[in-house]
Amino acid sequence: MSEIPAKATESEDPSDGARAEAAGDAAAGAPGGTTGGADLPAREEFPAPRSHGRDTGLGDDVPAGDAIWQSSPPGSMYDYIKVASFSIGPDGLVDQWSLRAEQLFGIAAERAVGMDPIEAFVDPGLHERGQRKMAEILDGREWTGVVPFRTPGTAEDGGGREALAEVYVMPTRTEDGEKAAVCIVVDVRTLRRIETDLAASQSIFGQSPFGFLLIDPDLRIRRANQQFASTFGGTPDDHRGRGVHDYLRSPEAERVSATLRRVLETGDSITDMHVTGFVPGSDDRRHWSVNLYRVHSGSGRPIGVAWLGTDITSRRAAARVAAAARRNLALLNEAGARIGNSLDLEKTARELLDVVVPGFCDLATVDLYQGLLAGDETPPGLADGSAELRRVAFASAVSDAPFVGGGAPVAVGAVHHYPFNSPCADALRTARPQAVPAEEGGLVQSTLAVPMVAHDTVVGLAQFARTKGSEPFGDRDRDLAVELAARAAVCIDNARLYRREHERALILQRSLLPPGDPVASGLDIACRYLPGASSADRPSEVGGDWFDVIELPGHRTALVVGDVMGRGLRAAVAMGELRSAVRTLALLDLEPAEVLSALDEIARGLGAPGGVQQATRAARRPREADLSEVYLATCVYAVYDSVTRRCTFANAGHLPPVLVEPGEDALMLDVPPGMPLGVGGEPFEEVEVELPEGALLALYTDGLVESRDHPLDEGLQAFVGALTDPTRPLEDVCDHVLNTLDTHHGEDDIALLMARVQGLPTDSVGDWTLPREPRSVGRAREYARGQLLSWDLEPLVDTTELLVSELVTNALRYGEGEIRLRLLLDRTLVCEVWDSGLVQPRRRRARDTDEGGRGLQLVGLLSAAWGSRRTPRGKTVWFELPLPDGETGLTDPAEALLSLF
Repeated sequence: MSEIPAKATESEDPSDGARAEAAGDAAAGAPGGTTGGADLPAREEFPAPRSHGRDTGLGDDVPAGDAIWQSSPPGSMYDYIKVASFSIGPDGLVDQWSLRAEQLFGIAAERAVGMDPIEAFVDPGLHERGQRKMAEILDGREWTGVVPFRTPGTAEDGGGREALAEVYVMPTRTEDGEKAAVCIVVDVRTLRRIETDLAASQSIFGQSPFGFLLIDPDLRIRRANQQFASTFGGTPDDHRGRGVHDYLRSPEAERVSATLRRVLETGDSITDMHVTGFVPGSDDRRHWSVNLYRVHSGSGRPIGVAWLGTDITSRRAAARVAAAARRNLALLNEAGARIGNSLDLEKTARELLDVVVPGFCDLATVDLYQGLLAGDETPPGLADGSAELRRVAFASAVSDAPFVGGGAPVAVGAVHHYPFNSPCADALRTARPQAVPAEEGGLVQSTLAVPMVAHDTVVGLAQFARTKGSEPFGDRDRDLAVELAARAAVCIDNARLYRREHERALILQRSLLPPGDPVASGLDIACRYLPGASSADRPSEVGGDWFDVIELPGHRTALVVGDVMGRGLRAAVAMGELRSAVRTLALLDLEPAEVLSALDEIARGLGAPGGVQQATRAARRPREADLSEVYLATCVYAVYDSVTRRCTFANAGHLPPVLVEPGEDALMLDVPPGMPLGVGGEPFEEVEVELPEGALLALYTDGLVESRDHPLDEGLQAFVGALTDPTRPLEDVCDHVLNTLDTHHGEDDIALLMARVQGLPTDSVGDWTLPREPRSVGRAREYARGQLLSWDLEPLVDTTELLVSELVTNALRYGEGEIRLRLLLDRTLVCEVWDSGLVQPRRRRARDTDEGGRGLQLVGLLSAAWGSRRTPRGKTVWFELPLPDGETGLTDPAEALLSLF
């Protein structure tokens, strides 16, 4: 620095004004001021007159005299500017050196005392001028200026540091009257930093878009910014000295005051504290987010709390809207996950109420049109909303009784209707939600009547209600209620359609099964059929299980159990076709293996557009892309002869029959399973088993012994173990089996056919062998007469003799080998004529001029039924006559003969 600028009475340094303002602000921010540096002795207090009307900058409660004369504890502005002092003796050397001087210059007092300040601290190029200034000072002149200085020594010993110091020199005299000087020194860099910090503080405090307060330890506002004043009115100075209770109501004011005291005592800052209150001139509730932190002086002494607040009223409103939107979205997601998990109408309605109560409303009901529940396509009175409805669900978070929605309460399950002019009827009529007025003095304050619309069809009405104390329904709530009702309506309508289709398919399936309890000759029959049921995670459809009991000629019986693979209406229809085919093939009196072979061809033709013939032709061509549906089925076919008690089995991929002999454990018969029907290409084997008297035979489908929780092997063992007492009544045995096994899984249909063997008694059978000679005809009539008379069937003697003579005569004329005559008595009388010929008799219509050809016509006229079947050694021709019961008249043979001509 080329020269030392100085003046005797005032400073030209531009920082002086800022320093003065900083001193005033520092004094205003502290409980008291100081009159000297920290190293000077404290000034003794003297009483002073109270000053009135002068602002001291310390608040209204501090007298002006006290502000000037009070002693200053640590924490004044001198803590920030760090003023140092030293004195110069008459010889121009340092004779006193303060602690602050040690800190500023980095030289201890022992070293500094006795130094020439010019020689020690001033640059050598300025020594001459410095000595002149020193002479002037010792001559009694005051001096102020900025002096560049350098600490003595080198960098190794901590010296050689250059800086600027503002120096104020005041002339003094020693005790001996000699001239000396006292020097006050301030580091210029500290002043510049204070000036910058003060300007920044003024900018932040005055220009902040947030409400900024400085609150003193007495919880009074020491300073407020313009933003705070613009919110609560007035100027910033108008708010000085006010407390929290001047702005907030109790108990919010007590909560905030307690928080301010805690921050002041602990020093823990508070972030995002929500404060609620009102502003002058408005009744609208406002919300602020406030940050609090403790403010300290330069020495670390707490001097108050800083308050930084921002208005978050609009943000709170937006947050409430966003929270409501998230809540509604979560409610819709929950509804999508919980509603419609089953195809049950009432359960779906309850699922809707489980979602909305209590998350959306306090009470809710669901009413569905009674006509739709009964299966009608369109409920009557839909146009005016007055059709009958049934209350299927109710839920309440506050009461167990249905709330009153106009009129008497409606219980769950009750059928009712709404008056034409009611809001509920209007909602049903217009398919738009309606607000239901609240009853005066009632529990409910807000109710929405929302029509349940599915596929442009109103299926019912949902009511959502909120009680007093809850927020009334708004527009967003209305939209949410409509969406929830629509989702539930679609699920309910799907459940209704499924129920309708399921009932139709079930009716079809049951119509294809034997009606009532089947009756068979030589067998005691009991059967059970359980359709699959819906479960929570899997809707059930009708299956293709079936059973049948078919009476065959000669008091034989065909027992059939089958299962078409797959579910639904197609499986039921395929089952019906196969069952019809089985009955047709059984009437042809084919062997069991032949019946299954024919069924296999039929099953392969079910999925082909052209039927069996087209499927057979397609099998001969190279296999290409085949879009036809494949039908596969399993079936077991058994023919039981009550005379011999022998049963012939053939199996097409079905589960084995179970036989329980008296006094023995149940066992599964070893019947070759064969391939399922519809696969083709493999022959079926037959197994003949003699059944003892009183034995129990069981045929069943896989739904009885297999489920997800029970594998097939385990189910078969359980089924065999359940058949322990074959002597019990068959109905009891069936019930015991169904109760013992897991038959409530609902995964598949269950068909169970049980038969107890009751062979035809020996005295109910007449069996004779006749030689192949003409007189065998007369002998056959004699055998027949004698047997009938022993059975007390004299009314049937003439007819039986006539028909036996016709069949034996035909056997003699057109048959081969010896002739066998057999009479069987059970519920009807059966006559069979056996021979070794393979040619089947064929009935034809004789002309009036023909002398013969009327024998079979006569058999057809006089008998209840007749026919022929092939046997392993020829054929059998048979006829059947009903037993006389006193009510049914018998055909006169003479009249029958005359009717032929």
